[in-house]
Amino acid sequence: MSALIDQRNETRRLLAGRLAREFSVVDPAAVDRCVADVQARMTHLGVDATPARVERVAREQLVGMVKSEPPSGRARG
Repeated sequence: MSALIDQRNETRRLLAGRLAREFSVVDPAAVDRCVADVQARMTHLGVDATPARVERVAREQLVGMVKSEPPSGRARG
């Protein structure tokens, strides 16, 4: 069981890192929490939390977070 948990944590870490690079305007800790929350909700609901599913749902939520921020709050680049 420990190996499964380690694998899940490593998968989550890799997904969060990839998404943090993609969504650089979002705090990396928030990205990590988003990925962890998606994974936990899927597991709780009995949905197979495959890396592809977790990434897809987390990406949708992160896009929503970025788009919901008012223009005055966005970093200028």
